[in-house]
Amino acid sequence: MHKPEPRLQRKLLVLLLVPLLALLALDAAAAWWTSVRLANLAYDRSLHEIAREIVLHVRVEDGRPRLDLSQGAADVLLRDPQDRLSFRLAAEDGTVLGGDPDIVPALLAPGAPPRYFGDQLHDEPVRFVEAWMPASERAASPRVLIQVAETLNKRNTLAWEMLLSIVAPQLLLILIATFIVWFGVKRGLAPLARLRRAVSDRSHLDLSPLATDNVPGEVRPLVDEVNDLMSRLGRTFEFQNRFVADAAHQLKTPVSGLKAQIELALRESDPERLRHAIAQLYVSADRLSRLVRQLLSLARNEPGALDAVQLQPLDLDAFALQVGMDWVPQAIRRGIDLGFEGVRRPMMIAAEPDRLRELINNLIDNAIRYSERDGRVTVRVSETDADHVQLAISDDGPAIPVVERARVFERFHRLLGTPEDGSGLGLAIASEIATLHKARITLEEDSDGVGNTFSVIFPKA
Repeated sequence: MHKPEPRLQRKLLVLLLVPLLALLALDAAAAWWTSVRLANLAYDRSLHEIAREIVLHVRVEDGRPRLDLSQGAADVLLRDPQDRLSFRLAAEDGTVLGGDPDIVPALLAPGAPPRYFGDQLHDEPVRFVEAWMPASERAASPRVLIQVAETLNKRNTLAWEMLLSIVAPQLLLILIATFIVWFGVKRGLAPLARLRRAVSDRSHLDLSPLATDNVPGEVRPLVDEVNDLMSRLGRTFEFQNRFVADAAHQLKTPVSGLKAQIELALRESDPERLRHAIAQLYVSADRLSRLVRQLLSLARNEPGALDAVQLQPLDLDAFALQVGMDWVPQAIRRGIDLGFEGVRRPMMIAAEPDRLRELINNLIDNAIRYSERDGRVTVRVSETDADHVQLAISDDGPAIPVVERARVFERFHRLLGTPEDGSGLGLAIASEIATLHKARITLEEDSDGVGNTFSVIFPKA
């Protein structure tokens, strides 16, 4: 079964109107209680007067009271166009002097004040008055107990009239308030409706910020967050598009070369030349594999392409030594003297180990690749000041001209006349990783005037 979706407008109306209706119900209950009480106060006086009039027809003979009430007089006293009246009159000794025998004898103590209460008589709700009254005006006159019961028709009619006079204006006010609240909520939520239309009418390619004109303060944070999300999505799409364009541009040439070499190998019948063609294919495939790895690494390290890099405390001195040791076999094969100069104490920085390893690998690979045979590459860790640590990698390769030093960190940029194969991505990847670590990468001439020195300056952890 489909669950109805929550609606803010409906929820606001319920939260605002339900308390009003609850207050109206409580007020109506209080008004009904007050109306019944006032109606009883008004008609109880009349009921007491009827009781007193009945007692006036009592005669005292030989010290004993006797009711002298003709049927005509009783009809006059007990006549009421809306209600039915009944009475019971008794002497102090309990002798019934007249009235309705179905009325239960009262338990009112002699001398107690009159009592008013509700009860049942002939299966109808009635209002009773009970009172002790003197049978005559003489001082030693005996007392009689008079009980008069009256049905509740005119009392209820009066109570309802008072209730309606109180509740009807309030109900009208509630209806007016309901309309005002509904209109106010609808008007107040209009910016959300405009925001919904602004988003739904957009193309999936339109990531421009939403307009914030006439946006209420309560909705403004939501619009700002949506605009921030669109900005981040725009950067992500830009990174993806740039990666796709770079990959398509860079992979086109090596793939075409592989196809050409495969076609040549397929035409060869001489085993020796076929073996040579396959060896060339292996070299080309290895270059293509390295290019793909670098493209993926470049995409992974785009600033803003990921939510956050999980940095952790890391000893740069020990870590750089460990990474440098992995390059010793490669340096020996090329006849390169790979050395390390550290500070022999922890140099703590905030880093992500895998990315930092990739940065150092790219810089060492670049230094070994472009150094002359029997050259020298040095990995150096030092403390520049109280707040920064420097990782420097020096080589004996061709000095990069000053005008080219700023461009070597650009993607796919390679110096003209460079004999080594490369994609021009290694230094770009190193630069992106340095940015993710809030570090600064620079290129300068080596201190001995031969080769280049790449320096990465990290803030201390």
